[in-house]
Amino acid sequence: MTKPPVSTEGSPRRGPYAKGIERRREILERAIGVFAERGAERTSLRAIGDAIGVSHAALRHYFASREELLLEVYRFAEERSAEHDPEPPGGSVVDMMTHAARRNRGVPGLVQLYSTLLAGALEEDHEESRAFFATRFEHLRETLARRVESGQLRGDIRADLPPEAVAALVIAASDGLQNQWLLDPEIDIERVLGLLEDLLTPADGG
Repeated sequence: MTKPPVSTEGSPRRGPYAKGIERRREILERAIGVFAERGAERTSLRAIGDAIGVSHAALRHYFASREELLLEVYRFAEERSAEHDPEPPGGSVVDMMTHAARRNRGVPGLVQLYSTLLAGALEEDHEESRAFFATRFEHLRETLARRVESGQLRGDIRADLPPEAVAALVIAASDGLQNQWLLDPEIDIERVLGLLEDLLTPADGG
């Protein structure tokens, strides 16, 4: 669950007023703590407002729906996490996802939030989540495919593998392992992703 660049300023329809933007940011800051602790299951807009000390009317002013709030909380939390623990430059395609998985383990409620949003994106009435994840996966596949191509040029990754397919496989492995970890914290995500990297490495080491 790593990320393409995101914005926390929300929809243009809210208007770029400094006070409103700051208030919206404050709500997201408070909401992160709620979701980090509880996840998103069975959490209504009203319950979220009660938990962070914001009226239901105020939440509806800044977020048109529960889905919009959940997406914005996740975007904001990801951006803040990346600022405090940026991905190191270079490294393999698997290194990138391993770093993200390690960072995500520190906030299991947000891992659950991600999984909840992704599951909801498959439903017909969740167009906003569907668009978010479709764009996210497209950008992430492109980013990882470029890393695969670089690794192939260096001889670190098998040259007979299509970069786009490797990128999709690594994303699927990382996301799937994090979902398993939510159910069984004994799952060693980094070890398993390391095994995947071994499978992508040329047999002769170059």
